[in-house]
Amino acid sequence: MNKAESAYMVQKVQDYIERNITKPITMRQLSVEAGYSSWYLARIFKEVTGKGLFEYIRLRRLTQAAIILRDENIKVIDVALDFVFDSQEGFTRAFSKEFGIAPGRYKLKTPPIKLFLPEKAYDTYRAFHNLKKIEERMEIMTKSIFVQIIERPERKCMLKRGKKAEDYFEFCEEAGCDVWSVLSSVKEALYEPIGMWLPSHLKPEHTSLYVQGVELPMDYNKDIPDGYELIVLPPCTMMVFQGEPYNDDDFQYEIGEVWKHIDKFNPEVYGYAWAPEQAPCFQLAPMGYRGYIEARPVIKCNN
Repeated sequence: MNKAESAYMVQKVQDYIERNITKPITMRQLSVEAGYSSWYLARIFKEVTGKGLFEYIRLRRLTQAAIILRDENIKVIDVALDFVFDSQEGFTRAFSKEFGIAPGRYKLKTPPIKLFLPEKAYDTYRAFHNLKKIEERMEIMTKSIFVQIIERPERKCMLKRGKKAEDYFEFCEEAGCDVWSVLSSVKEALYEPIGMWLPSHLKPEHTSLYVQGVELPMDYNKDIPDGYELIVLPPCTMMVFQGEPYNDDDFQYEIGEVWKHIDKFNPEVYGYAWAPEQAPCFQLAPMGYRGYIEARPVIKCNN
């Protein structure tokens, strides 16, 4: 079995787990879904995801349970039973071990925690094995880019810094790829998590240009995880660029298309000027159904 076939098989199993996350799942069921022996599936699944099958299932169940406890008015015992734990005590032990807080206390306080949000195996494989095709297409294709102006109020931002990172991939090497899962757990988030390129006055010496964070209301006062910090972002005007919807395989090409458009774009057409020191530039997580989205700070021209 080659790497593409392995990734496809693992993603089939991942999808099956998500569809049946609140039901008992057996090794035989997973083996039938994959079309391979239990032994072979277990070996390939761990090679591709880094997790054993039932460790993976447990982590996905605990993460889904945490999201429900965070967002819904539901008893801990009901969540435990919904996610196939034999008892509230067993669920509490597993939840506490994974997230460092008991589920009842988490439901009450909802601090940021590290959720388990794995990548889909075959999507990841295709994204990193289509670079040559994407580069070829960049020479012959053009895309429409949509532009709008938004206003951001004064707000706090919980972020994690790297050391020297200037982009997403360098940041992951320095800070790990699980930062997004922590940011995604924050109940009070004003918007979805973002990757940011910081202006110089928000970038202390010997820290990274690129960071990841989530914007929060000014009255946010919960404890934050080790390695993170809270900063205040001033009110700002952002010019948002959004590409067309795309096939998820092509995310790198689509990002490049938006960047090329921004490089050539004159904001004075809209009565604005670039203001790189006013606020961080930011990007949203690339999702094919909505197109790639990136925002740059601007100020109104004095004409």
